[in-house]
Amino acid sequence: MNRSSVLERLQSVCDDVFEDPVMVTPELSAKDVPEWDSFLQISLIVAVEKNFGVRFRMGEVEATRNLGEFADLILRKLPT
Repeated sequence: MNRSSVLERLQSVCDDVFEDPVMVTPELSAKDVPEWDSFLQISLIVAVEKNFGVRFRMGEVEATRNLGEFADLILRKLPT
């Protein structure tokens, strides 16, 4: 799996989590989406953990600045 395929799967997850359509790009961040608040952040993290079969430690997701960095984090968590 590579970053592009992770971003494609993130699009599907975001389609399920967000009420309004969101176009997933590596540069997209919470500040770009009006409805993306702390509750939605938690929902997104839980949905990603279930979809990708990964678990995040406290602070890992918060250290990412956009979905590209989040995709990179997911890649590092995936079993090799």
